[in-house]
Amino acid sequence: MKYLLLIAVLYVLWRVWKKRQSVSVKPPSERRPLEERMVLCAHCGVHLPESEALQEHGRSFCCEAHRAAAATSEK
Repeated sequence: MKYLLLIAVLYVLWRVWKKRQSVSVKPPSERRPLEERMVLCAHCGVHLPESEALQEHGRSFCCEAHRAAAATSEK
């Protein structure tokens, strides 16, 4: 019975050791996050990525409502 307990303890220790080894072996990620230019909403002033902005007459807007509000205020 004591040999079975000793084998079980050794197995658990071996699994813990292998798990720690596999974590430390992983290479660090060399991919850098994509950088994107941030723009300012011409209506409310919020910063947002250029790809998500709505463009009109060289100005950026965060949503359709702000673009429409700016268009109506110009008239």
